[in-house]
Amino acid sequence: MIDFQGQTALVTGAGAGIGRAYALELARRGANVVVNDIGRTRDGQFCADVVKDEIRAAGGEAVASHDSVVTLSGGRQMVQTAVDRFGGLDILVNNAGILRDRTFMKMTEPEWDEVISVHLKGAFCVTQPALQQMKPQQYGRVVFTASTSGMYGNFGQSNYGAAKMGIIGLMNTLKLEVTRYGILVNTVAPNADTGMTEGVFPEDVACRIKPGFNVPLVVYLCSRHNPVSGRVFTMSAGWFARSAMVSGKGVCIGDTRRDIAAEEIRDRFHEICTIDQVREFDTCGEIYSLGRPLTGR
Repeated sequence: MIDFQGQTALVTGAGAGIGRAYALELARRGANVVVNDIGRTRDGQFCADVVKDEIRAAGGEAVASHDSVVTLSGGRQMVQTAVDRFGGLDILVNNAGILRDRTFMKMTEPEWDEVISVHLKGAFCVTQPALQQMKPQQYGRVVFTASTSGMYGNFGQSNYGAAKMGIIGLMNTLKLEVTRYGILVNTVAPNADTGMTEGVFPEDVACRIKPGFNVPLVVYLCSRHNPVSGRVFTMSAGWFARSAMVSGKGVCIGDTRRDIAAEEIRDRFHEICTIDQVREFDTCGEIYSLGRPLTGR
């Protein structure tokens, strides 16, 4: 059994949808859960309080947080809530998100800023204080939330896609900085029919992409059983797969001394574009040290 007895988890955006499903399952498996969300129900009650009460009614331990992810003070307060109530923090699931869909040519500055703030800045504002708490204990699990909208593109979601790819970039750097402290960071790109995506999916698709189908992988990544860091996983309707940034074999032109002409690129452009012999890199340093580009120095 994967269990979280004695551990504390913070889940942002946990008042509904996928985040709620994460929080409920982590609590069911023994975790103390900080349920963070600023949203309210139609009758004005905080959604985080509703989920907190659900967890407690089922015999679990939870506390609600109504702090915003878009400020560092909000992130610090969430972590402090975990410390004050449960004595520490072991797990962070960055799940909070919003949509402000519009085609790029018609998008307003506030629509851009709001999405970048909640998703990308929010990941910074909550993760930094969480890592500062995890580092002294030499243990932690962090899960970020990306999206296929950023990885592959989705019409009308330039703000959302840009923010989500920024999160992957954040993870790629953190995996190098915090693994030595026993902290593992990974990213998931889930898919689900939730209040945030209401009306986006056709009915025959929406009925197959329930929020709960995303829970098992995140639970595993949050556990001591998980040995990996710096990975991206895509999931939908019970399908789980690792996704990765790769480069093709490519071509080396010139000797690192002479100039290279645009016509040479034109003549070998097909080889440059071919990715039938792909390679994955763990750091940008691996790309810089490839083959001839450095051997001529």
